[in-house]
Amino acid sequence: MKATAELVSMGTITVQLGERIEVGKGPKGTRLVVDVASIEVESDRVRASLAATDAADWLTLSEDGSIGCVDVRFTLKTDDGAYIYVEYTGRADMTSGLIATAPTFQTSDERYGWLNKIQAVGAGALEGNGRLIYSLYEVVITAA
Repeated sequence: MKATAELVSMGTITVQLGERIEVGKGPKGTRLVVDVASIEVESDRVRASLAATDAADWLTLSEDGSIGCVDVRFTLKTDDGAYIYVEYTGRADMTSGLIATAPTFQTSDERYGWLNKIQAVGAGALEGNGRLIYSLYEVVITAA
């Protein structure tokens, strides 16, 4: 059996980045901790915003600073009161501001249980004002 993948649009995530702390160079590269000031998720199935101050990007930069290894975690609260934990890793092209991520979700709220089953892909672009906008897609796998 062979499998194929299709990307199905899920909506957008808008992130406002905050303070940036440079931890320094370590065995994995230069570590930056970037605070996330706000998050808004808009889609046909979910509307949510940042629920707590637990959001950050633990970014590691390559030796020359051109590639960033993204490591992000945060908790959302939906407009109807559900909590959704989100985490993703990915790669950032630090010269162009383009970012590819692979978000996953966790929730115990039955209304959003479908999120627990999916793998998502985010295509992001960093704007000059510290605003990051992701187009979010569900990866739908089917047998071919």
